[in-house]
Amino acid sequence: MGDGALSDWERSSTARVIPPARPRKLAKVPFVELADGRLQGVVSSGSDIGRVYVSSVAAGTYAFACSTNNNRPCGGARGSFCNHIGALVNEAVLQYGAERVVRYLKIEVAEGDVDGAALASAMRITRPQADATKAAASVFSRFLRHLAYLEHAPATVPLPEMQFFPPTRAVA
Repeated sequence: MGDGALSDWERSSTARVIPPARPRKLAKVPFVELADGRLQGVVSSGSDIGRVYVSSVAAGTYAFACSTNNNRPCGGARGSFCNHIGALVNEAVLQYGAERVVRYLKIEVAEGDVDGAALASAMRITRPQADATKAAASVFSRFLRHLAYLEHAPATVPLPEMQFFPPTRAVA
């Protein structure tokens, strides 16, 4: 296949970014992702501007976790989803679309116009358990890494920390 058959984005060194399903505001939920078998992200505190919560819901089991970025448990997540998890699900629907969130988390829900509240309710009725994996540290670390990349000016040259292999062979 010659170079003429490749599109512009295939010739660049940057990855194509999929736009959100619908625009969303980043103040309440600045980071949301479907990764590691979970819906996970960072949710701002409603009462303290300096506090954030790391929330997650596991695919299939809907095991949930919510704690501050320094691992203090969320007071609202005792036995059921807290408001932070509800906000995370709502923002995931805006970011990825309801169909993708339903597929990823394996939620049993009727077809049609489904919003975040309906998805959270469908998961809540299964009486999910608290997640004991303590994934908050890795999720918060990914969020901080995400923020660091936002500080870079757009460029097509490789970033040093993204170069996994040296450009030349090592001499023995």
